[in-house]
Amino acid sequence: QVQLVESGGGLVQAGGSLRLSCTASGRAFSDYRMAWFRQAPGRERELVVAISQSGGSTFYAESVKGRFTISRDNTKNTVYLQMNKLKPEDTAVYSCAANLGSKMLWGRPTHYDYWGQGTQVTVSS
Repeated sequence: QVQLVESGGGLVQAGGSLRLSCTASGRAFSDYRMAWFRQAPGRERELVVAISQSGGSTFYAESVKGRFTISRDNTKNTVYLQMNKLKPEDTAVYSCAANLGSKMLWGRPTHYDYWGQGTQVTVSS
């Protein structure tokens, strides 16, 4: 069983920044594809960013390109989401997810094997 624990959420004014972290248990983190999803009240869960096992490939939703950056440190079993120039529409619960290596598509939530509990990000205007 892989456990994912997120941290770093909070309340920030529009234009501000937050850095989210997701730390995984286990000893095969470098084999995991990792992603951040978000879900706002009344809205469908959506893929925000994703990163391949060694960080060589990344995906960014169009709405966050140029503002968000995903990275990983496999020596620390941790994935980061740096969020800059935050907007009120970024308000959501952000969850990290791990795919353990099976065939998958970045944006399909059912293709991820493990999920964190989520961390709330609130951006005020």
